[in-house]
Amino acid sequence: MKHPFLLATFTLSIGTAAVAGLAAQSAETELDLAAIRARAAEAEPDAKALSDTARARAAELHESAKASAQAGEANGSRYASAAKAAPRPSPGLPFDFDRLVADTADFDEAQIGEAPRFIAFASVSMPVPALKAMIADVAQAGGVVVFRGFPQGSAKALTSALLKVSGNEDLPASVGLDPRLFRAFNIDAVPAYVVTASDFDLCDGFDCVSNVPPHDRMTGNVSAEHALETFVAGGGPGARLAGLHLKALRKARP
Repeated sequence: MKHPFLLATFTLSIGTAAVAGLAAQSAETELDLAAIRARAAEAEPDAKALSDTARARAAELHESAKASAQAGEANGSRYASAAKAAPRPSPGLPFDFDRLVADTADFDEAQIGEAPRFIAFASVSMPVPALKAMIADVAQAGGVVVFRGFPQGSAKALTSALLKVSGNEDLPASVGLDPRLFRAFNIDAVPAYVVTASDFDLCDGFDCVSNVPPHDRMTGNVSAEHALETFVAGGGPGARLAGLHLKALRKARP
């Protein structure tokens, strides 16, 4: 008659031991969590200081970059203003390189956030009659003619070449230098023509590439009128705008 009692006592002992073990584990866990919280609290000031320092440094770099960009724009504006204020060249020297710089500055200012949509890509290596016809036709159509830059890095060479094109007349204000457009549309041969479906912004970095909208493109020794006619007939993304430029070109002709 004693065995059931002993079994009950043994069971109770096991239960008591289990509860005690769980209590000990719980206490140990609470102690560990408390230690972790304490260490985290100690490290928090250092982490905050590091974060504040990083934010402050980022703000300094942003302001420095902004100041550099503003300084560059200011220098460009001053040079363009000086070029505009310069006296006009004598009849014997019709081409004025400083005037080209000023006109290009005016064009850039007018096109902020609204890049040209009918673009003719040219080079002074083109035959003079072809280059002269391109400049005249594109100007009448309301487009722009762009050169990649100075041939062999020489402003004098560009001046000499454009003198042959301009004769005794000024070049249209729609003629300029812009390597960004060549890079944006991956133009590696001229003459070339592009008509885009919408406006776009050009990035200013030396290595960046602009995201250009859908467009029509033609490369080859063709006239601006032929390029526009082809774009209209093709019904591509630039067809509608090409039609407007073609209409303007034909309206401007006698």
